[in-house]
Amino acid sequence: MLNNFSIKKSISLFVLSFFAVFLFASKDSSFDPEIQREFVIITSTHNYNLNPQTSTYSVEAQLFSGLYEGLFSYNPYTLEPECGIAESFKISRNKLTWTFTIKQNAKFSNGEPITAHTIKDAWLRLLNPALNAPFASLLDCVKGVEAYRTGKNTDESQLGIIVKDDYTLIIKLNSPSEHLSKILCHHAFSITSPETNVYSGPFCLAEYDNQHILMTKNENYWDAANVALPSIRFILSDKEEENTHQFNIGNADWITDYVDINNIYNMSDIVYSSLFSTDYLFFKAANTPFNNPDVRNALLCAIPADKIREDRFLKATSLVLQLRGYPEIFGVPEEDIESAQYLLKNAGYDGEKNKLSITLCFTDDEPSKRRAEILHDAWEAIGVETNVIYKPGIEYLAAINTEKADLFNYIWIGDFADPLAFLELFRSSSSLNVTGWKNSQYDSLLEEAAKITDAVKRYEKLAEAEQLLLDNGVIYPISRTLSVNIIDFDTVKGWFDNALDIHPLKYLKFVRPDPRTNVVKLAD
Repeated sequence: MLNNFSIKKSISLFVLSFFAVFLFASKDSSFDPEIQREFVIITSTHNYNLNPQTSTYSVEAQLFSGLYEGLFSYNPYTLEPECGIAESFKISRNKLTWTFTIKQNAKFSNGEPITAHTIKDAWLRLLNPALNAPFASLLDCVKGVEAYRTGKNTDESQLGIIVKDDYTLIIKLNSPSEHLSKILCHHAFSITSPETNVYSGPFCLAEYDNQHILMTKNENYWDAANVALPSIRFILSDKEEENTHQFNIGNADWITDYVDINNIYNMSDIVYSSLFSTDYLFFKAANTPFNNPDVRNALLCAIPADKIREDRFLKATSLVLQLRGYPEIFGVPEEDIESAQYLLKNAGYDGEKNKLSITLCFTDDEPSKRRAEILHDAWEAIGVETNVIYKPGIEYLAAINTEKADLFNYIWIGDFADPLAFLELFRSSSSLNVTGWKNSQYDSLLEEAAKITDAVKRYEKLAEAEQLLLDNGVIYPISRTLSVNIIDFDTVKGWFDNALDIHPLKYLKFVRPDPRTNVVKLAD
C-alpha cells in the first residue's frame, strides 16, 4: 500500500539517535469498563477513500482495521494472520485446497448474518473488471481469478471460490500459496456488504467530514464483548504545533503524523519504527523511448547515489527489505557517468542533435523538489533535458495515471511480510502494475517461485526476479521509510510496534496509569 506523501514529522537526529522504544506487552483482552471512553487519534488531512476494495493508502488501512474484517485478521503484536470471520481452516495435503469454516455468530453491523455466500459475493464485487480494484490480482493464485478479473471469462462457476454450504467456503489454488493467509488479512479482501454504511468489523462509521472521522462500537460484531472502546475519533489536522499541544495536555491519545517530536513532554510516548517499505523512483516503462532498458539504465547510472540519499536515515539499494532468509542481492549500481554516456549513445542520443528529454512528476513538497533538482543537474551533465510537473500530495496518486510524465516516485509499504508484497507490483498482468513494464522472464520466475514449497529456495527464486527487475532499470530504490507514532502508553494498552505500522483498533483500551517518573522536556 502507498504511504501518504503529505506526512511530515519533525525528527531531530539527536532524538533519533538516543531514544528508541521497544514495546513488550500482554495481549490480555480484559478491560475495566468504568474507565473506557472515546479514543482520540490525530492524523493527517486526506481525501479518504472509504471503500476497502479500492483504497491504497496506509492511513486508510488503519481505519479499515476498525471498520472491516476478513477471513483472517492481523495479530496485534506480531501481525501474523489469525482467524477473523473464519472459525477455522484446513489445508489439503497437496496444499491446493483451503477449506474455511465460517463463524456462525458473525454478523454485519445491521444484524444480517455473514455466510460463505456473503464472502464469495464480496470477492466477486472485488474481482469485477469494471471496479479495477488495485489489489485484486493478489488473488490470481486462486483458480480462474486472473481470467475473471480481466474479463476473459465471466463464468463464476469456473472460479476456485466454492460455497459448500452456509458456513463452509472452499478455495482452490493454481499452485501452493502459503502466503494466502497473509494476503487475506489485507483490507481489500475483507467482508463487505452491497449496502452502504454496513460494516463487518468492530466499529461503524458514524461521522465523516474534512475535520474528523468518528467510529462507534459495532454491537453486532462477533467479538463485541472484547472490544473495550465505545468510540474512536480521528482528528484530521496538519497543524504540527497544535497537534503537539493537544497531545501534551491530554486531549489526544495517539498522533500518527504532523507532530513536533522535540516538544513532546514524555519521551517514552515516542515510537520509531523501520517500516517494511521502500521509497523509489519508477519509469512508465511503456513510454517511448523509456521502453528501452538502455535509456532507463543510462539515466539511473547518472544519478549521484550518495546525494540522492543524503537526507535519508535508512538508505536502500534494493526493492525488498531483507527479511530473514531472503538472499542479499547486488541491487542497483553506484553512479557511473561513463556507463551512462555509453548507454545513451548506444540508444542513439548524442546530447546535441538528438537530445533525450524526460518529464518527471513529483509531489510539491520541499524534499521532492530537492530530489527533482538533483536529477535535473545530474542528467543535464550528460545532455538530457529534464522537465518537472509538481502535484499536491492529495492529487498525486491519480496523477500517475493521468499525467503525461515518464518518471514518478512511490513510497510503498508491503501489505504482508513477504517479498511478493513488492514484486507483485511488476508482474505483467498485476492490477498493481503502474509502470507498464512487462517481462516474460520476470513473470516466469514469480510463477516458478509460487510452485516451490521450500521457503529458502522460494526466496532465492524471488530474489532472482528482483535482481532482474533492477537490472532492467525499471526502478531506482532510495530508502526505507521511518515511521514515528506518539501514543500515551501510561493510559493505553493494545498498541504494538510493527513493520507495517498497522495497529488493529479492536485491541485498544484504556488502563489506569501508574505514577509518571520519567517525564522529559527537551530544551529549545
